[in-house]
Amino acid sequence: MRPETEALIVVDLQNDFCPGGALAVDGGHEIVGRVNELMADYSVKVLTQDWHPVDHTSFAGNHPGAQPFSVTEMPYGPQVLWPTHCVQGTAGAAFHPGLMTDPADLILRKGFRSAIDSYSAFFENDHATATGLEGYLRTRGVTDLTFVGLALDFCVAWSAIDAAKLGFSVRVIESACRAIDLDGSLADARRSMQDAGVVLEG
Repeated sequence: MRPETEALIVVDLQNDFCPGGALAVDGGHEIVGRVNELMADYSVKVLTQDWHPVDHTSFAGNHPGAQPFSVTEMPYGPQVLWPTHCVQGTAGAAFHPGLMTDPADLILRKGFRSAIDSYSAFFENDHATATGLEGYLRTRGVTDLTFVGLALDFCVAWSAIDAAKLGFSVRVIESACRAIDLDGSLADARRSMQDAGVVLEG
């Protein structure tokens, strides 16, 4: 068991991000077993859960004429318009059935404000509105974070970069992640994570 100063953050391992889901990540289901194994090594375990209202402004369907994966400008900056996914209370928003959720100390829901998206586990996409995760981890005495989950080039990367900026020691286990890779987003995310001081492991 790793020391209590280390935490595992499992990002958005939900049905809609797995094959058959509304915003499926190729091979998303393949990491479930590895994530379960990793959870056994950590005394501090956090699961994040994308949790959108049906009228969320990041959904292409809420912008007449807009196509999924197009980009629009929001007050907080550029925003990819996604297929409707992880709607509160739906089966798509539920965790993958194979994921061991009982051992989690905290389940953090994000993206529940309709006017702003939330990739990072620490901040909304305005980079200012905090989720409260930093405070939780600080009061638990956590200094080192390991990230796994979906998708590597969006929610995992944004979370890891924010964690590094907040002063945590951060690593991402890429074999326990899968990526969307939208127009080169995976290469960009890897570069940004490394620039922020995030350690990428196989």
